[in-house]
Amino acid sequence: MSWAGKHVLVTGAGGFIGSHLTERLVSLGAQTRAFVRYNSAGSRGWLDRSSCKNDIEVMVGDIRDPDTIVQAMQQIEVVFHLAALIGIPYSYHAPISYVRTNVEGTVNVLQAALHAGVGKVIHTSTSEVYGTARYVPIDEVHALQGQSPYSASKIAGDKMAESFYLSFNLPVAIIRPFNTYGPRQSARAIIPTIIVQALTQPALSLGNLDPLRDLTYVEDTVDGFIKISESPQSVGEVINIGSGREISIGDLAKMILQLTDKDLPIIKDEQRVRPQGSEVERLCADTRKAQQFIGWLPRTDLSEGLLKTIGWVRQNLEQYRTDNYAI
Repeated sequence: MSWAGKHVLVTGAGGFIGSHLTERLVSLGAQTRAFVRYNSAGSRGWLDRSSCKNDIEVMVGDIRDPDTIVQAMQQIEVVFHLAALIGIPYSYHAPISYVRTNVEGTVNVLQAALHAGVGKVIHTSTSEVYGTARYVPIDEVHALQGQSPYSASKIAGDKMAESFYLSFNLPVAIIRPFNTYGPRQSARAIIPTIIVQALTQPALSLGNLDPLRDLTYVEDTVDGFIKISESPQSVGEVINIGSGREISIGDLAKMILQLTDKDLPIIKDEQRVRPQGSEVERLCADTRKAQQFIGWLPRTDLSEGLLKTIGWVRQNLEQYRTDNYAI
C-alpha cells in the first residue's frame, strides 16, 4: 500500500501515541490531518514540538461535538481514532466524562466516517478491557471485564465500533494495544512515574507492586497501527498488539533503578493503590493473530526501550511534576 498523497485523519493526534503515529504517517507521505482538542491556550499537544509540524493540517475541536468531527472527516480515506480519556484513577472520580468522550465521542467518529464514505477506520482499544487475565496469554476472544469506569467506557466504545461494522458495513478494524510506553508519555502511566521519581526523588512511591504487565515500545505500537491499516484481513477484526512477555511492577521498578544507576527504597503509597476489585492483576498478550493477519512482531526489547525512554525523560524533566501525585 502506498501512503503517498493518501488523506488520513488522526484523532487524539496531540497525545502520546497519536503524535508518534501522526509523524510516522507524514514520513510515509500521507496527507495528514490531525484532530486535537480545542483549548484556550492554543496548544496542539506534542505536535507543537514536532519537527514535521509544518507538514500537518491541524483541526481543533472536540470529539464530543459531532459537527466538528463531520468537518474533520471531509475527503478523508483512512481514520485512526485515538482520542480518549485515558487516566484510570480519574475515571473513579468522573465516570460520566469517560462515557461522553470514549463512548459518545467514538459514536460521533463512526457516524461521521460512515456518512463521509471513509475507506477504513482503525479504532483504538486497550488491554484494560480484558480485566485480570483468566488465562494467559490473552487472545482476542478472552472475556471482557470493566474493572474501572475507564475500561468499561473502552469496552462500550469497542462494541460501538463492532456494531458499525456489523450493522452498516463500515470498514472498521480494532487495534488493542497492551501497555505502550516511550517518549512523551504522561506521568499518569507507570513507566514515566518510576523514571521521574528515580531521577528526582530519594525514594520510589508506588502502589501495588504485584500486578503483571505486558509492555510495548511506542514505535512498535505505531508499526501495529500502520500494518493494521494496510491489511485487508484486519477489517472486522480485533488485533492484540503486545510483547507476549510479562513483568511485575516491582521488578519493573528494580529494572529502571538499575538502568538509571540508582539505589532507592520502594515505598507503598496508599493513595496510588486502586480500589479493591478494580486492579487488573495480570496482562500478557497472545500476538499470534497479529503475526498471522498483519505480519507484526515487536522489534524493541524492554531494556532497549526503557533506555530510550529514560534518555528522553532526562532531557524533558520540566514536562513532569516531580513532587506530587496527580491522578
